[in-house]
Amino acid sequence: MKMEGSEKEITLKIDGIEVNAKEGTSIFDVAKTVDIKIPTLCHNSALEPFGACRVCSVEITDKRGRKKIVTSCNYPVSEGLIVDTKSEKVFRTRQLLLELLLARCPKVKKIQDLAREYGIEKPSFWVGDPEEDCILCGLCARVCEEKVGVSAINFANRGVEREVTAPYHTISDDCVGCGACAIVCPTDSKKVRINTYPMLEEDIKEAEKQFLNGTRDELLGVHTEIFAAKSSIDGQDGGMATALLLSGFEKGLFDAAIVVKRTVGYKAEAIIAETADEILNARGTKYSRVKMMSKVGELVEKGKKKIAIVGTPCEVRTGRKIQQQLLSKYPNLEITIVGLFCFEAFDYDKLKEETKRLLGVDLDKAEKTQIQKGKFIVQIGGKEYSAKVKEFHNAIQGGCAYCNDFVARLSDVSVGSVGSNDGYSTVIVRSDRGKKLLENVDFVKGDVNKEDVIKLATFKKKRADKKFSPIIQGTQK
Repeated sequence: MKMEGSEKEITLKIDGIEVNAKEGTSIFDVAKTVDIKIPTLCHNSALEPFGACRVCSVEITDKRGRKKIVTSCNYPVSEGLIVDTKSEKVFRTRQLLLELLLARCPKVKKIQDLAREYGIEKPSFWVGDPEEDCILCGLCARVCEEKVGVSAINFANRGVEREVTAPYHTISDDCVGCGACAIVCPTDSKKVRINTYPMLEEDIKEAEKQFLNGTRDELLGVHTEIFAAKSSIDGQDGGMATALLLSGFEKGLFDAAIVVKRTVGYKAEAIIAETADEILNARGTKYSRVKMMSKVGELVEKGKKKIAIVGTPCEVRTGRKIQQQLLSKYPNLEITIVGLFCFEAFDYDKLKEETKRLLGVDLDKAEKTQIQKGKFIVQIGGKEYSAKVKEFHNAIQGGCAYCNDFVARLSDVSVGSVGSNDGYSTVIVRSDRGKKLLENVDFVKGDVNKEDVIKLATFKKKRADKKFSPIIQGTQK
């Protein structure tokens, strides 16, 4: 549990200053109340204290007069405790720790500056990798697990081989590209970008410049057109996503597409479609996030260089980041992305449970599911059952609340039902590739109520900003 003080007031001394504090509060937090600065590299007030870097070490004297060095971020204060943050022993301890950190990451400016404060200009220890920039503080893994709720990144190996990475050192299927790991990283480590894909605002702008063209709108993203459309295909909300994929196959824009298909009951999984029939069999929205990014690596390894991805905003973000990384190795790689509007995705097991509780029906028997006008609608045997979407909050997947993108801003073309009449899709064209997808599509064009789209996009962004606020405030850079 996160360290919190009890209601009991106690008295202690920090650097000779008598301080009143709530029992159980960390030394680090109490010191701040009297303007005593304790250095740290792994602390964020929004996260559980961990004591990984140990730079916040202080010397304490307990009631029995025993002295010892402890990490102040996770050591609770108690009655009569005496704390010294500037003793010779504390100075030497921090000095040694910083010299070790400087030997590990000799080019990281934040460590260089802090080490210099303790009289260290260069490490006397062996430097393993002069380009190393990760101090193994675990902030990235902790924020991903504790706050975002995804656990896409963690420690692997032991001793000198210890590192932070995605499971099995492969392309992560769990990362949602929210950027939380990059925000909290004290050294701006590039390693968190190897198998996971944080997309901060500057990264999004870079991707927009690299892959898209048109007028940039903060909420709608870069685009040249926005309109309603209904295709001749019997699919979800006008079948435009399916029609676009079929068009891409016909024009040779790609020879394989990663799509989501229902398997047993309402369960869904990502599949590789290489024919029109496989595309048609996957039509319909599933409202759940599935593991799909590893499929990109799988296709590239097979020699495929023209790939399409259909996904929600988080999948679109990670898809673009993967594309950027792979282009350096495969310069002829072409990825076409069809993005789907998404406010939040559901966990299959939880959604099934909530559907039974709220609607009294078995989700696995659903012929169609749809979110429309704030309601989650399940169609079974030609009959519709519905409840307000907000009533399904227990089924929402981890990470959704940290996503600020409703319209899949980094896709070549986005598709969704919001803003259009029943039976139509809202289509946002964002690139020349997106325009090419539309060239062979037989569809009826209609008008879009942009305000409906902007309203949901605004709400989602504000929600994400609110969730990120304590993480950003707790970051010391």
